[in-house]
Amino acid sequence: MLRKSPTEAGAVSEAATGRPGAGDPAGAITDVPGVRVGHFTHPGGATGCTVVIADGGAVGGVDVRGGAPGTAETDLLDPVNTVEEVNAVVLSGGSAFGLATRDGVVRYLEERGEGYHTGGGAVVPIVPGVVVFDLHLAGDARPDPDSGYRAASAASDGAVAEGSVGAGAGATVGKMLGGVGAMKGGVGTASLARDNGLVVGAIVVVNAVGDVIDPATGRVVAGTRGRGDELLDARRIVRGSAPIPRPAGPPPQGPGENTTIGVVATNARLTKAQAAKVAQMAHDGLARAIVPAHTPHDGDTIFSLATGTLAADVMVGEVGALAAEAVADAIVRAVREAEGLPSVPAARDLPGP
Repeated sequence: MLRKSPTEAGAVSEAATGRPGAGDPAGAITDVPGVRVGHFTHPGGATGCTVVIADGGAVGGVDVRGGAPGTAETDLLDPVNTVEEVNAVVLSGGSAFGLATRDGVVRYLEERGEGYHTGGGAVVPIVPGVVVFDLHLAGDARPDPDSGYRAASAASDGAVAEGSVGAGAGATVGKMLGGVGAMKGGVGTASLARDNGLVVGAIVVVNAVGDVIDPATGRVVAGTRGRGDELLDARRIVRGSAPIPRPAGPPPQGPGENTTIGVVATNARLTKAQAAKVAQMAHDGLARAIVPAHTPHDGDTIFSLATGTLAADVMVGEVGALAAEAVADAIVRAVREAEGLPSVPAARDLPGP
């Protein structure tokens, strides 16, 4: 689904909930000038990739919180290292196989002369990447370099498709008791703006062990199901008060089979250290909207991009706080816009409250 315009989105959500913008935040990460997003959804299976391109480059940061990440080119984002800017970030399905999508994005950028300029006129595109595990639903399909190239070629600064597309095509949530009671995850985006011209946006792929909670209401939007598609609520499972036998030992899924990954972007001017701080603060939004988060079974990772086109000076804390809000909004969007599969229902498939 393409995002509604800010005016249209706000009107719909206020009529439905009585709260302006509740549950249907306006905007997308592409509201940050210079940021483009493209998806490729594999036609042969529930998997794909999503590419976030920063035209002209952006100062980058990253914060990895999950215990089982699958990443590439994250070390160069350490503030003590030399390279200041990145050209794109790849979010992919396919587990470790999906890291190959970066090769296609690198080729796309090199053809356009975008990258780190070296001697002799050569450019080396700087493209960090991170993956989610979706092999249970992907079948034999694997995102590959061509997938990355096609996603980059499709990138635009307009409306962003959400739900079961790109890297969110095979994402699931609510796996506290194993995959039997899981629901469909996906990709979502949101943005927030201030009167001083500051814009902060996020795009998130939600493939979590835990449940997705709407921070505005405290209600479970999508998560672990019991009999009759009852939402058991991961908070009750953790406390041992869910109306089912609590399994002994760790949840029955392997390390690395669940992950929430994303990118936050802003037009603020930030240093690498400040960009890293924004990525760190953005994880607060992940923790507000997913319970539990940052587990040994998740590879939760958030990148940050700062294009630096805003003339006004802003406080890093303000950017980080907005980033956390945008991440939480995007997570809720991801599961609300997802489309179910025969064995994995989506939030839209369940009876209303």
